Amino acid sequence: MGADLLDVERFRAVLTRRPGLEERCFTDGERFSIEERRDRVPGLAARFAAKEAVMKALGVGVGAFAFRDVEVKRESSGEPLLLLHGKAARLAEARGVSEWRISLSHTSSNAMAVALALG
Repeated sequence: MGADLLDVERFRAVLTRRPGLEERCFTDGERFSIEERRDRVPGLAARFAAKEAVMKALGVGVGAFAFRDVEVKRESSGEPLLLLHGKAARLAEARGVSEWRISLSHTSSNAMAVALALG
């Protein structure tokens, strides 16, 4: 299991200071899924927290795989769905992880995620 908590305003400042970071960290699908929101940053922060929670659940740090290798989607019911690609998928498989449960939440000031690796 891994968990992560982010300050939304700090995350907003990082996105502002580092042009292109959003494209490097989030898949097109992730960015598109929140495109119509008035303020996209809390949703992006929750998804970024999910990526870090997955790293913690797998027992690795930043740099073990690309942030885009972890993708958060939504089921038609609204339930978050975690998809792993590339190096993240291979690492999870090597660790015996075959299924994920994920929970996301955010307010205008905080974003959090919990990732549970099952195998």
